Amino acid sequence: MPWGYLISVGILAALTLLALWPLRAPGPLARLSWILTMELDEVPQIGVVWIVAATAIAFADGDVESAGAWLVFALACVTTVGLVVVLARVHRSASTVRRALDRSGMAASRRAHRRPTLAMFAAPVSFLARPGEIERIKNIAYGDEGRAHRLDVYRHRSRPADAPVLVHFHGGGMEHGNKSREAKPLMYRFARQGWVCVSANYRLGGAVRYADRLADVKRVLAWIRTEGVELGADPNLIIVSGSSAGAHLAITAALTPNEPALQPDIECDTSVAAAIGFYGFYGHADDSVPSSPSDVVRAAAPPLLIAHGTNDTFAPVDAARELVERLRAVATQPVVYIELTGAQHSFDLFHSVRYEAVIDGVETFTDWVRAHRSAR
Repeated sequence: MPWGYLISVGILAALTLLALWPLRAPGPLARLSWILTMELDEVPQIGVVWIVAATAIAFADGDVESAGAWLVFALACVTTVGLVVVLARVHRSASTVRRALDRSGMAASRRAHRRPTLAMFAAPVSFLARPGEIERIKNIAYGDEGRAHRLDVYRHRSRPADAPVLVHFHGGGMEHGNKSREAKPLMYRFARQGWVCVSANYRLGGAVRYADRLADVKRVLAWIRTEGVELGADPNLIIVSGSSAGAHLAITAALTPNEPALQPDIECDTSVAAAIGFYGFYGHADDSVPSSPSDVVRAAAPPLLIAHGTNDTFAPVDAARELVERLRAVATQPVVYIELTGAQHSFDLFHSVRYEAVIDGVETFTDWVRAHRSAR
């Protein structure tokens, strides 16, 4: 029995099985399923290369001769088929995004896009490389809470003035995480096109109330309107986004502009032009304030885009569907919902074909928002 070949194929077979049918309960196993498969879900071509290379080495070394070795080879073939299914799901994301935008009346805003496939394969993890034409201004203070009140600004080195602003808040269950993690390809794309992009920390940990975190988000918006102008930001066009817990905060902030009880000591306008949520947790955080976006749904909500994966075992998709239904029942502006077949939690950690398709959708969405604000 070629034990090295068996171990390589066995590990990949198990991961592929979890990618196709993730464990959804109990909670610890669901989270383990997410952690083990998050990369394979987004970049399955790495698994294909892995299994082809392992098989080629096994044949080259003459290890595939016994009945057991041929059984391992058969498992490798079945696993490859599974990986192809995962890959097909990833590539179907572009059509899923297009249909969601078309249903929301944004077909006319769609652009043609060319995917940087080689770059995505060579550096699939989103935070590995920053394009040379983009500068990052690190650790700007927007409040008095040390590292928790720091933000980074990404902008084109040409330093455009009156640039639209995209703000992003990281995930981490409101317990951990930082501004240097998710959504880098999104910010790089928009900064390259002349946007000012902001990625901000906020207060974390069990001792911090949700009300304080929400106030941090609003404090970032106030900073952009007062201080961000010096870095080229247009204070009249701010779009807020977030991942997981950050999506919860971003959507809630967008639905509660300028409410004094939610932004103590902040007198600046905290409204936004639109909001975007990626694989958000949309339940109740605590009882310090209305702490779920569903609690503050309103007709005057700005345009919203929500993207969520069907295989999300950390923040199940049902909550996203329910929030979208509640929003669409009352909102006068579009609510774009992109449900990504097979996507897990944290898909924006990777520079994948799927995430590129989502970014294309965000670009179309923001083009529509800008055009309609100009028309109004």
